[in-house]
Amino acid sequence: MSKTDFCTCNDFDCQFHHKHQSNECTACIAKNLNDHEVPACFWNKIGEETSTQTDYTFRKFAEKVMSCEK
Repeated sequence: MSKTDFCTCNDFDCQFHHKHQSNECTACIAKNLNDHEVPACFWNKIGEETSTQTDYTFRKFAEKVMSCEK
């Protein structure tokens, strides 16, 4: 298993995608933490389609998680 086999992000055009970063997620995680956002792979894990997503904030993610648990 490689370091990024778990990644479900399909935004291959993103400069922070692990395919552009020597197969590491560090740049993606750092970018998201800096922007107070949750990476796409977390959204994908809860079944949220990210191709049209515009709000990746912690708050929006928490709202989505809570709505999934109902």
